[in-house]
Amino acid sequence: MAQAETLPDSDMETTQTRVVMLIDDEPAQSRLITAIAAREGWRTVVASDAETAIAMLGTREGMQLSAILLDQWVPGDDACTLIAELKERRPALPILMLTTSASPLLAVEAMRAGASDYLVKPVSPDRLMEALRSVTTREAPRDELAPLTEKMSATLDFDAMIGTAPTFRTALAQAAKAARGHGHALIEGESGTGKEMLMRAMHAASPRSKDPLRIINIASVPPNSIESVLFGHEPNAFPGAFDRQIGALQHCDGGTLVLDEVDRLNTAVQQRLHEAIETGIVRPVGASHGFRVDVRLLSASNMSLSQLVAGSLFEAELAQLLGATRITLPPLRDRTGDIPALTRHFLGRIGEQPGLTHLSVSDTALALLSAFDWPGNVRQLQSVLFRAAVYCEGATLTADSFPQLSEMLGELEAGGASSHDGVGIMLYTEDGNLRPLEEIEADVIRLAIGHYRGRMTEVARRLGIGRSTLYRKLSDLGIDNAA
Repeated sequence: MAQAETLPDSDMETTQTRVVMLIDDEPAQSRLITAIAAREGWRTVVASDAETAIAMLGTREGMQLSAILLDQWVPGDDACTLIAELKERRPALPILMLTTSASPLLAVEAMRAGASDYLVKPVSPDRLMEALRSVTTREAPRDELAPLTEKMSATLDFDAMIGTAPTFRTALAQAAKAARGHGHALIEGESGTGKEMLMRAMHAASPRSKDPLRIINIASVPPNSIESVLFGHEPNAFPGAFDRQIGALQHCDGGTLVLDEVDRLNTAVQQRLHEAIETGIVRPVGASHGFRVDVRLLSASNMSLSQLVAGSLFEAELAQLLGATRITLPPLRDRTGDIPALTRHFLGRIGEQPGLTHLSVSDTALALLSAFDWPGNVRQLQSVLFRAAVYCEGATLTADSFPQLSEMLGELEAGGASSHDGVGIMLYTEDGNLRPLEEIEADVIRLAIGHYRGRMTEVARRLGIGRSTLYRKLSDLGIDNAA
């Protein structure tokens, strides 16, 4: 049996230090994950194979575990079997699986076996720690809201951007107009609002759609490597630079470079990027010469660059260049009326994934979803729906499909579904097309009659029509006024 290994922790270890078991047979990755976890007070114990991991559960150290990180490569095709066995022995212990596969089927199987989350390598330090925090938080039951990595390929057109809220439609109109040009554009908005998807749609609709596209998430690149990633480097430019590397700016000559979380760039790289955009010349690290390039930059920021500039945290000239067109995506809490349509859209896409089926959603579930403020925005809504679909045993998602949401929000009042815009009114058919206006109108009238408890004078007044018109519509639409 392989020996379990305890890797060094930070010097600030206390009796409150949380312990995570890492099941991994790659020493380099084990050291990296151990170092990342130690920054937030985690101590990591490593098991190099499944047998060692199972044996460790029964040890004194194993009883102190707060979570398990499992690299799927160790057990291979038996990863789900190992997850199930670990959960059987320690049902309350959260398990996160690391894998190089983005297969939705593997995600479904892992979660059904008992995994709490599913992380695609290479995983950024922020994403790893966010996942660990989510599955071990004690203050609030947020397990169900742990953001999942994207399981489904993104659609690359504006039609896939669902929503009718005025602020959202304004942002899309700006993006569609900007897409037809060649200028740089900056998309601002909270994490999860759909910035990367919008930038992909802009590239697909642009004159450069057939030219190179590269997407770089600044936060996922080590700070000491970002300069080389963007500009490239010459051999021997720094210790370990054995070969020449072409940077992203040069690689995307004639095309588009997407910089996600551009607000995370350090000051030195900001200055170099400003110079490269202004002159059109990219000089690799360690080179005495440069290359002239024609690159369109689509950038995204979770924070307002104007505020960062005001705080001397971002270069003003670079912010101005990147934001030749500036677009702001609203948070989901500011467009709750879009939640029913987004829910049905996501369920349609989720139902197409291997191992899952098409599901409908009840009005009570929509009321619950619309009542939550979604700090993780559209991405979090999709993740929660994905998780609910994985465990759904029927054909319809109900409020019971989201127990953590129900617990956080409490029981909704009777009739609460009618207090949210669009909840209870199905605007789309199962194939994604709009329902006939007559059917939607009939549903609105039924909703109004129920909301105002059959007081027809009040129903007519709220709908902005006369009583005689209301009764005529009831007759024409075949609605019983006691509905």
